[in-house]
Amino acid sequence: MIVAFILISMGLMNWSARGISRVEYMFLWKQLDESNVAKAEFDGDVVRGTWKKIPAKPDPQSADLKADFIVDLPVPFDHELKNHMRTHGVQFSGKSPSGYLTGSDLMVLLNLVVFVAFGWVIWQIMRRNSDPMGSGMMSNFIRSPAKRFKATDQQTTFDDVAAMEHAKADLQEIVEFLKTPAKFQRLGAQIPKGVLLMGSPGTGKTLLARATAGEAGVPFFTINGSEFIQMFVGVGASRVRDMFKTAKESAPCILFIDEIDAVGRHRGAGMGGGHDEREQTLNQILSEMDGFTQTESVIVIAATNRPDVLDPALLRPGRFDRHVTVDKPTKTGRVAILKVHVRKVPLDSTVDLERIAANTIGFSGAELKNLVNEAALNAARTSRDSVLPEDFDAAREKILMGPKREEVLNEHEKEMTAYHEAGHALLAWLLSDVDHVHKVTIIPRGRALGLTWLVPDEDRYNVGESRLHSQLAFMLGGRAAEKMVYDEYSAGAENDLKRATAIARKMVTRWGMSPAIGPVAFRDSEEHPFLGKEMHEQREYSDETARVIDSEVHKFLMQADRRAIEVLTEHRDKLDALTKALVDKESLDQDEIAEIIGVPAKRGV
Repeated sequence: MIVAFILISMGLMNWSARGISRVEYMFLWKQLDESNVAKAEFDGDVVRGTWKKIPAKPDPQSADLKADFIVDLPVPFDHELKNHMRTHGVQFSGKSPSGYLTGSDLMVLLNLVVFVAFGWVIWQIMRRNSDPMGSGMMSNFIRSPAKRFKATDQQTTFDDVAAMEHAKADLQEIVEFLKTPAKFQRLGAQIPKGVLLMGSPGTGKTLLARATAGEAGVPFFTINGSEFIQMFVGVGASRVRDMFKTAKESAPCILFIDEIDAVGRHRGAGMGGGHDEREQTLNQILSEMDGFTQTESVIVIAATNRPDVLDPALLRPGRFDRHVTVDKPTKTGRVAILKVHVRKVPLDSTVDLERIAANTIGFSGAELKNLVNEAALNAARTSRDSVLPEDFDAAREKILMGPKREEVLNEHEKEMTAYHEAGHALLAWLLSDVDHVHKVTIIPRGRALGLTWLVPDEDRYNVGESRLHSQLAFMLGGRAAEKMVYDEYSAGAENDLKRATAIARKMVTRWGMSPAIGPVAFRDSEEHPFLGKEMHEQREYSDETARVIDSEVHKFLMQADRRAIEVLTEHRDKLDALTKALVDKESLDQDEIAEIIGVPAKRGV
């Protein structure tokens, strides 16, 4: 019976297509330029028409052309093609003007009925065979959980995305392709199938993808990489197939995969989570992206903050061949982002967004949004009608230093903490290579008993050797002050030692700043196996080299410790004065510190 259906359908299709030639899209444009098209009729993804004079066949291998033709369109109802036909005086219509079914229409309708009946029988057979539970549960289980947003739901455009001008410029070409694909295809250009957005958490990768879909006015599918992975092997691959199938049916559209590193990590990573389910899912994604044709207007946008762990097969040309880096915003970008987030927040006239942006270096877009929200919450707690500058200061302190704790220190602990923080603050105040001191406090916040808050004076993308050595001295300043005053160390310097040791080791092993080691980079076998790295990776240097590395790290830290002690000893009077003021007031800002110990050292370039 199945064979009979196939033979009947093929016969009907051949009969209905008798006397019609199927030609290429570009061949039709050429005939339009030669004014050889009499009339045309648009019908969804195809256009049918009649030649004025039967043209010569495009190449010797092709069959002779007929009086009527049919052409597959790259997009339904191609508006550029319609405009070109108007220019050459070709009469065209969207549907048959006769108002009744022609013989060709009857054949198509009969053909459709045959195929629907045949497909229904096959679907029933496959449904019963593929669902061992016989209840249809598996068919729902393997469907893609991707959320769909219609083009009318996309209210976000590039105007709603502050900063990120370079990223928006890279994505503008994607928008142009989705709007007018024929513009690119006519010149033989191939738009990238996949775009990988790389950046730190909170920089706005998801917002950028949604704005791209809104700008293009196309449907938007979104899914998280972890939603593919299930306990049953093969379910993830089935969900990938279903997701891509749905996207192709809705073309042109954008398919957004967030946190793709959850499923796209290196294959064959051993004990790092490289089980069959994840690898099969990744293989299916690779296969589906290879299955796109140039006429399928489906753009896959993926986001990750760990591009280093992605499988190389994902990043090769033909898959995610366009990489867009989404950086943290500059000062100008932070001002623009703040303006977006304060639209619905009543601000006092004294609030200066330029000043807030200058004091939030390193903040991502999400952190700036949180800053505005925390400032509004702080103003609401005090029942104010508008948000003041001090609300933003309080919000920034809470985000960077943590909330205030209720612990009450005894007099000895309070004084020791004051000397510790005064040692940090004094070194930052006197060393020209360290950032400005914004505030120093001995009020317990977060997990710290006290804190010295530094604020950089500009966006910095590189750091020199002298600045790093000064930072080491600053980090060890609190420990040095405790030893100088009490002749003992406390456990409060644990975090300082950890951070200083990490910087010193990077200076030696990664940045080539040790004369004894030289310009060599050494990899430490400290990679996390669950991120797709081997657990049994061996270090790439000998035991003798490891001894030299440890010796150089120790040398850098001892030099920083001696420098901290020398500076604090020379300015012991300022250390005592700063400590006394901290014990009395518990918190000192930049102006109050200047009144106590004078102006800070001139900052280096």
